[in-house]
Amino acid sequence: MEAKIGISQENQAGVALELSKLLADEFVLYTKTRNAHWNVEGPDFYSIHKFFESQYEQLDEIMDDVAERIRAIGHYAPATLKTYLALTHLSEEAPTSNNSTGYIKELLADHQTVIIHLRENINRFANEYNDLGSSDFITGLMETHEKMAWMLRAHLK
Repeated sequence: MEAKIGISQENQAGVALELSKLLADEFVLYTKTRNAHWNVEGPDFYSIHKFFESQYEQLDEIMDDVAERIRAIGHYAPATLKTYLALTHLSEEAPTSNNSTGYIKELLADHQTVIIHLRENINRFANEYNDLGSSDFITGLMETHEKMAWMLRAHLK
């Protein structure tokens, strides 16, 4: 059944595509954070292992929220690895060593990429697609990623 929410079908499709790209980014970032959690080594192992766990738990919630937003505007959320890899702005490459600094730098760069793409779409969703709800939604996600990036940067001081 068509979602009659005051946004044209064409605009719903445009927002859904951008949210699908975001979902792909979140999934790749989640997977990379899980990898860091599982494989980090070094004298700071326990604390950084727990830190990465808190980050991937946040990303898990974000992925669910993004998928549900896609559904709320009348589209299906992508849910295959092939689709995620085709849509993502991120690389699934991992650092060559398993120390915390390498993982943190890689994850920080990915969060910053997500932040930039979110920021680029805030006004676009509101003005071009007339979807203030999705604009507000991704503004909140941007703020969450900014805080997560700050936490990562703090480990590099």
